[in-house]
Amino acid sequence: MRNLFTSAVAAGCLVAFVSVAQARSAYDGSWDLLFVTQRGACDPTYDFSVNIIDGVVTHPNLVKFNGRVARSGAVSASVSVPDKYASGSGRLSGNSGRGTWGGYSGRARCSGYWTAQRN
Repeated sequence: MRNLFTSAVAAGCLVAFVSVAQARSAYDGSWDLLFVTQRGACDPTYDFSVNIIDGVVTHPNLVKFNGRVARSGAVSASVSVPDKYASGSGRLSGNSGRGTWGGYSGRARCSGYWTAQRN
């Protein structure tokens, strides 16, 4: 009985370890983003850095920021600050990425593309 209990505990620890290890993303780390406006009266460019941890995109100063990176590298994100909103999608591959975005600043509707570089 004791060996069965010990084996069950060991198996449980192994499953927990494998689950944590699999949660890590190949894209984890710090990334620099550049957003370029192609249409609309928004600022011509926006740039900032984000962190990816276990496939979740975060920014320390943006409370209403939601982003995910799939294992395939597919990205989707949105950010909302007073009077401004943007959402976008695209793909990361290796140490870079690219995609499109759309949103508004005040009454101005804008759209364009974004690029990413791993730090």
